[in-house]
Amino acid sequence: MTTQNKPKSNLGLMLHGAMPTIILTAITLILWEVITHVFAIEAFVLPAPSAILNELINQQALLAASALVTAEEIVYGFLLSMVVGVFMALIIVRFDWLGRAVYPLMVLFQNVPKIALAPLFILWFGYDLAPKLLLIVVMAFFPIALNMLVGLQSVDPNLVTLLKTVGATRNEILWRVRIPNSLPYLMSGLKIAVTLASIGAIVGEFAGASAGLGYLILFASTQMETALVFAAVVEVSILGMLCYYVVEFVEWRFITWAPKS
Repeated sequence: MTTQNKPKSNLGLMLHGAMPTIILTAITLILWEVITHVFAIEAFVLPAPSAILNELINQQALLAASALVTAEEIVYGFLLSMVVGVFMALIIVRFDWLGRAVYPLMVLFQNVPKIALAPLFILWFGYDLAPKLLLIVVMAFFPIALNMLVGLQSVDPNLVTLLKTVGATRNEILWRVRIPNSLPYLMSGLKIAVTLASIGAIVGEFAGASAGLGYLILFASTQMETALVFAAVVEVSILGMLCYYVVEFVEWRFITWAPKS
C-alpha cells in the first residue's frame, strides 16, 4: 500500500509546486486574449494567444522541422562548450603559470559582445553548422569554466596538505579530490550554459541560416506573420526549458552528494 501511494504523493507534490506557475500563466493568457479583442489590436501587431495556438497546430510540420535543426545546434554546441569549459578550468588549476596567463584573457573575451562575432563567423566559416557551434561555444563555455574552477579551488587546504604529506601527487589530488568536489559546481555552470546555448543557436541563425527556428522567426517577421513568430518563440522556449531540465535531471540522478533543492 505504501509503495503504491508514494508515486501519487510525489506527483501531487509536483503539481502543487507547479500550481502557482500554471495559475499565473493562465491569467496572463486570458488577459492577453481579452485585451487583443477589446482593443481590436491587429494580428500583425499583437496576435491573440488563440491565433498563436492555431499557428502551432497548423504549422506543426514546419515548426517541428525547424526545431530539429535548432535542437541539433544546441546539443552539439552545448557539448563542445562543456569540453572547452572543463578543459580551461583544469588547465588553470593544474598549471599555475598558464592559469595566470589564460584566466584574464578568458574574462576579457567574455566581455566581447557575442552578437558582433556572429557575422564574422558566418564570413569565415560559411552558412553551415560550424559558425553556429562556434558562437554557442563562445557564449556558453565561460559559466562552465568559471563554476568548475570555483569547485576545483574550494577544496579544504588542510585536506590537500594532509594528502601531500602521505605522498599524493598533484594529479592524484586533482582526480580523486578536486574533480569530484567540483562536479556540483560544474552542474550549476551547465544549467546556465544550456540556456546560453539556446540563445546562441538563435543568434547564429539570425546572422545567417537557411533553416532553424531563428531563421523561421526572422523570415516570418519580414512577412508580417507575427503569430508564426510567436509560435516559433514558444518552440524555442520549450526547447530551451527541456534542455535545462535534462541537465537538472542528470544532476539529481548522478551527483548524489550535492545538496538537493
